[in-house]
Amino acid sequence: MIKLAKVSKRFKNSDVLKSIDLEINRGQRVALVGSNGAGKTTLIRCLLGEYNSQGLITIDNQDPREFRQQVLSKIGFVPQLPPPLRMPVGQLVQFAASLCKSDKERMNNLAEKLGFDARAFKHQPFVKLSGGQKQKLLISIALGRDSELLVMDEPAANLDPEARHILFELLAEKQETTAMLISSHRLDEVSSLVNRVVEMDQGEIVLDDNVSDLIGMSSKLVCSINMLEADPAFAKALSIWGFKTQANETSWSGVIAGPDRLKFLGMLSRYSALISGINMSENS
Repeated sequence: MIKLAKVSKRFKNSDVLKSIDLEINRGQRVALVGSNGAGKTTLIRCLLGEYNSQGLITIDNQDPREFRQQVLSKIGFVPQLPPPLRMPVGQLVQFAASLCKSDKERMNNLAEKLGFDARAFKHQPFVKLSGGQKQKLLISIALGRDSELLVMDEPAANLDPEARHILFELLAEKQETTAMLISSHRLDEVSSLVNRVVEMDQGEIVLDDNVSDLIGMSSKLVCSINMLEADPAFAKALSIWGFKTQANETSWSGVIAGPDRLKFLGMLSRYSALISGINMSENS
């Protein structure tokens, strides 16, 4: 599917990519991780044909610079930073659907699943949407086409927990037939979504390893939490995750997405002194 051989990219006096060798096949879900400046975004832009580079890059044996239209027709892309488009939402969806010969209603329906009513905002300029609304719409456009490769740069960064759960379910539907490249500067954000980790540092690949694939992307965890005493800050944090409580606000319960378990436990760790008990189990 994807092949990079001895790929290098230089900006002025800086080597941003240094002789990268990488292959990704269909069915592989790859986390591309590394600190800011490691070269992740530059690598993605080379894959999309936005940059010239040294070495060989092919997607289904086609160079993304030479056959850009054909290559991009196979790719669903979610950028880290939404573009500053002044185009109205409805026009943007129509335009995106026409480019990939997809159905705009499919994209609108996906946005609605994620919690954004694109039809109600059809006259609103894209640039005036909130960060979460922009992210939901861009994800819907990327997933609302028949792509063979999904390239996502921090795809869940601006999503609420419920929207993240829906995103994981939508990705699960494509995991057998689509290659996925998910970029993030934090492995814990994407570790449960992938079966392979590629880590970059200073323009080089320093780790490329398969990981256990035991957590279903559409899985759910039923969770109950008991607190030693009620705490407004902890209550607010749990409410953001959709948890409900009894009148005393010391017992909470809710459902979290399986791939979000590390992120959720990270949040709980900030309030560990208040917790008297936790129970988590797979929702069968």
